[in-house]
Amino acid sequence: MLQPLAERLRPHTLDDYVGQSHLVGQGSILRRMIDSGHIASFILWGPPGVGKTTLARIIANTTNSKFHTLSAVTSGVKEVREVIDQCRKAASGMFAQGRPILFIDEIHRFSKSQQDSLLGAVEDGTVTLIGATTENPSFEVIRPLLSRAQVYTLKPLEEADLQTLLDRAVSRDTVLSTREVKIEETTALFRYSGGDARKLLNILDLLEQSAGANEPIVINDQIVTERLQNNPQAYDKGGEMHYDIISAFIKSVRGSDPDAAVYWLARMIVGGEDPEFIARRLVILAAEDIGLANPNALLLANATYDAIMKIGMPEGRIPLSECTIYLATSQKSNSAYMAINKALAEVGQSGNQPVPLHLRNAPTALMKKLGYGQNYRYAHDYPGHFVRQQFLPDALRTARFYVPADNPSEATIKSRQESRWGSDQ
Repeated sequence: MLQPLAERLRPHTLDDYVGQSHLVGQGSILRRMIDSGHIASFILWGPPGVGKTTLARIIANTTNSKFHTLSAVTSGVKEVREVIDQCRKAASGMFAQGRPILFIDEIHRFSKSQQDSLLGAVEDGTVTLIGATTENPSFEVIRPLLSRAQVYTLKPLEEADLQTLLDRAVSRDTVLSTREVKIEETTALFRYSGGDARKLLNILDLLEQSAGANEPIVINDQIVTERLQNNPQAYDKGGEMHYDIISAFIKSVRGSDPDAAVYWLARMIVGGEDPEFIARRLVILAAEDIGLANPNALLLANATYDAIMKIGMPEGRIPLSECTIYLATSQKSNSAYMAINKALAEVGQSGNQPVPLHLRNAPTALMKKLGYGQNYRYAHDYPGHFVRQQFLPDALRTARFYVPADNPSEATIKSRQESRWGSDQ
């Protein structure tokens, strides 16, 4: 059975490895480590198709150490312990070589207990750990393991790297090298690849298989687009890209850039993000970043959430877009957000301060006798429905948590409060 093109072209030496020059170029850290044969524990972090597993296999081919491979998808604590036991037995034998290497693909899928099972062997040098992950190790790998393994970040392949792969596939592959290949345009091919070597080679596989046996394989933007039909966006709803894109969306709205905000909104929609999640973020944005500068923002965000729950997608994209643009172009204020944070910090520091007696209810005669509710002044009995009196606990009577921001709406609030309480407000 013929292997996929990506597997047929998988490099076996660093000289054939494409991309990641910051890690494997001449004089780089991993290059020196591999050339010396002294491999320290490390974790390779990067998106799919950028060479993590390939790099581990190259190490397996070039090192004199025993190389063990586990997949976090199919392996558990039992398999990990079995490999570690094998390594300990081998290390005590007469013909022990260098420190064994344990490669764990998709290490982020290991639970905490599974990762814990690795600690002792990595700590005492029984094995050298090489992990590969598409998720941020800061969130997915336990801290004790991170302290024992350096993290190296792999980047999406650049256009020059993709061109190298394309040229290599056409000239070296056992199938493509026997066919007539006409490369007319590569813009769509590289765009659909998205910096992913495997995806590029899979597209080439598709183009080869869809061309007639006696016809040339033509590569241009129109043919690539027609063969693929649509652009499967890279978006992992449970992974780091989910957090990166929602972060970019929030910061674009906060930064008053409607074009960027709508772009990131589109990325989430195309990627299949839950529209209810997006709508919830808009409600939070309306209160946190627009706030009292434009209280209508929260009303619109709530209406958007209700609309999403009623009509769903794809029509829901329209109120989502409307609300996103409205929030992005609105006046901004985080004064309500800052006020509650200050108040929470004060409560955490000063504890449960007693409620002043005049603010307490007095439903019983005893409470009235003790002074509950005494001297409380009912605001509506006074001109302008306001009368000055103390509402904070005695120890915090001069504390200020809300500071009006510099916008027209809160300028009115500030003026009104100063007329009531004086300039200290």
